[in-house]
Amino acid sequence: MTGLDERFLTRNGLAARQLAVLLLNHEPDTRLPRVRDFAEELGVGNGTVQAALQLLEQADAIETMARGHLGTFLVRSDRSILWRLSGLGTLLAAMPLPYSRRYEGLATGLRRAFEVAGAPFAITFMRGAGARTTALLDGKVDLVVLSRFAADRLIEEHPVELVADLGPATYVGAHGLLMRHGLDVDTAGLRVAVDYASEDQRMLAEKVFAERRDITWVEASYMQLGEVFQHDLADATVWSLDEAQGWLGPDVDVLPLGDEVTRDLALRNSSAAIIGRTDGAKALAAVRDALDIPEIAHCQTEVLKGERSPWY
Repeated sequence: MTGLDERFLTRNGLAARQLAVLLLNHEPDTRLPRVRDFAEELGVGNGTVQAALQLLEQADAIETMARGHLGTFLVRSDRSILWRLSGLGTLLAAMPLPYSRRYEGLATGLRRAFEVAGAPFAITFMRGAGARTTALLDGKVDLVVLSRFAADRLIEEHPVELVADLGPATYVGAHGLLMRHGLDVDTAGLRVAVDYASEDQRMLAEKVFAERRDITWVEASYMQLGEVFQHDLADATVWSLDEAQGWLGPDVDVLPLGDEVTRDLALRNSSAAIIGRTDGAKALAAVRDALDIPEIAHCQTEVLKGERSPWY
């Protein structure tokens, strides 16, 4: 260790690491809170805060300037150094398997956005929003990518909060009602395929076929849907058209979802959201403020158009 590294293990150094987390949320050329405000938030003395600021300046993480009665301003900050000193470490995000070009584009955009933000970032791929959420709650991952529809429900039920909503068509392009040719939604005795690992798909399917008592639900993974239809094991399902393109044929019709409520659910299902644990609120704030959301969508669009190679 260098002498500076050792100093970050002292009492003043610990305060500097905590201060680094707070300073991740400050833009250059903005006035910093007063020393006593920082001291109150960190639960330390004013002298400790002043020493912590000096440590961060010596580490070239920040540059500040006193402007008389206007206060002290953050002239410059290096987010990568601040992040390293903060002890937040590499953020691990869980997202769906990259089986569609849209997911590959999303992973590419996220990787790029975190790189620009100066935050070390890695992705692990897990099937099913439920499995990803369990990993988040168990502390195995720091962030989870899922639909805004699923995120809204989880925020109501668990100590998690929204980090970012990436906007329509970032999670899936569109949903449709896939129906065996010659049948329609009112056909009696329909066999409807449902993936119980996907809360989004299950809820949409149940909404489309609400109050139908003659439905037979056929459990099938989204990766098996093509085979289910090819082997005549199901007549209908609600699914992302991104994922269905590879196996749609003349024997399967794509129909609109129907009522306004279902379309609203489908819209929220199409938007990618990032959630994190509420107990990591300061780190989440640092991520939220640093991410360039339009850049994520831009990278994803370039991957979808073939203008950028997937990289994640």
